[in-house]
Amino acid sequence: MWFFGRGPVVPVLRFSGTIGMVTPLRPGLSLGSCALAIEKAFEMSKLPTVAVIINSPGGSPVQSSLIYKRIRQLAQEHNKTVYVFCEDVAASGGYYIALAGDEIYSDASSIIGSIGVISAGFGFDKAIEKLGISRRVYTAGEAKGSLDSFQPENPDDVARLKALQREVHDVFIGVVKERRAGRLKGPDGELFSGAFWSGPKAMEFGLIDGISDVRSKMRELHGEDVRLRLVPMERGGLLGRFRRSSGVLGYKELTRGRLAFAEDLISAIETRALWSRFGL
Repeated sequence: MWFFGRGPVVPVLRFSGTIGMVTPLRPGLSLGSCALAIEKAFEMSKLPTVAVIINSPGGSPVQSSLIYKRIRQLAQEHNKTVYVFCEDVAASGGYYIALAGDEIYSDASSIIGSIGVISAGFGFDKAIEKLGISRRVYTAGEAKGSLDSFQPENPDDVARLKALQREVHDVFIGVVKERRAGRLKGPDGELFSGAFWSGPKAMEFGLIDGISDVRSKMRELHGEDVRLRLVPMERGGLLGRFRRSSGVLGYKELTRGRLAFAEDLISAIETRALWSRFGL
């Protein structure tokens, strides 16, 4: 599309942060917060191109899949080519979303991959025993209390969790093989081990198509006059409502914020752990 003769416009979607992990104060990426922006990106320009920038260490496999599927659905409906550009990291769920691209590019120092599934937690059963605390849990359904952090680890629970992880991993692997068909060059045992690599090594394995950035590639495709137009994502959570309001939070919002503090703190720790795994 041309505006005032200034040049063609390429819509740009930016997915930055962890996926899922939604708390009242710290909302992560989800289809709910991204859907309107994704739809707008595919409708705002007559150019056959949509650019996607990703900077995410991953998170929820479900939300990763939903965002990926919505991008692919709209790309097919509008006959658009999707170009993905990875920044610091596109790993795990971040790489899952990147697979929505017909072509994937990264910086030479980007971190790509981590095609695997992880679950992590803490065991507090010995700690509460030392403190003289007894935990009382009553369930209907023998597996309802599985993986309770305050109970000793149960081998049956662990086996059930690992079986679930294998199923989710297989889905992830299937999407990678479908979207990168004919381009993958590494052995399955290495590609799908959960390891991650720099941009050049990821290109060698066929996980990405080249080393480039969004502005350089779009100029290569559409000329020096091309303009990039970022499509803003919806801001959620209490802080987002604060920014959209008069700037004053009422008693209800403040109370809710205080009650959410512990949950938000845990989410912040989990988010920090995801980023720090990649040295970021």
